[in-house]
Amino acid sequence: MQIPARFNGPPGSGNGGWCSGVFAAAAGARIGGPPVQVTLRVPPPLDTALEFAEGSVRAGDTLVAEVAEAVDAGVPVPPVRLADAVTASKDYPGFAAHPFPGCFVCGPDRAPGDGLRIFPGPLPGGRTAAPWTVPDDVVAETMWAALDCPGGWTAIGPAGRPYVLGRIAAAVTALPAPGDECVIVGALAETSGRKAVVDSSVYGPDGRHLAQARATWLALVQ
Repeated sequence: MQIPARFNGPPGSGNGGWCSGVFAAAAGARIGGPPVQVTLRVPPPLDTALEFAEGSVRAGDTLVAEVAEAVDAGVPVPPVRLADAVTASKDYPGFAAHPFPGCFVCGPDRAPGDGLRIFPGPLPGGRTAAPWTVPDDVVAETMWAALDCPGGWTAIGPAGRPYVLGRIAAAVTALPAPGDECVIVGALAETSGRKAVVDSSVYGPDGRHLAQARATWLALVQ
């Protein structure tokens, strides 16, 4: 398997959520199945042959990620109305200061139809919310990606301090339909040193809970 260059996060490496979804699928994760946890050991390389075996993803001799069953995928973040998510998104901190503006998920430099353009804005209580128009090519990996950055931005905050995904446990209950207007919400669970633990949830246009994740993000040393 390979991560095409389109699905980047930081320059030169894969978006953590998308890559984790790819690795989870290689390990047998399925829609409606139990949660799966992916731990990234190095930034996932792009356009590089990767091999999955015995719970490990490798690029040659380099351990890229480890995949295992998860106890759970965190706590569902309460939903908000689509109108409230749209309002919050207008204050997305990444419009002013973004560590990786070309990110496939949340990069404002990505054109419509190329990136997911999910722009999580702040809500009270350390939460974020964003509207999301589901692309035509939505698959389980898309949902893992959509769960990624909205949680991370609860840690990044308005200062734009660079964080990257270290670990994510996710469960996808169902896929939305192409063109659906979904709402994605994130919440900061705890911080410790360079680590931030966050939860994120995807809700469909009818309010149905579609996907859930708990992730650990790591602040980059500057």
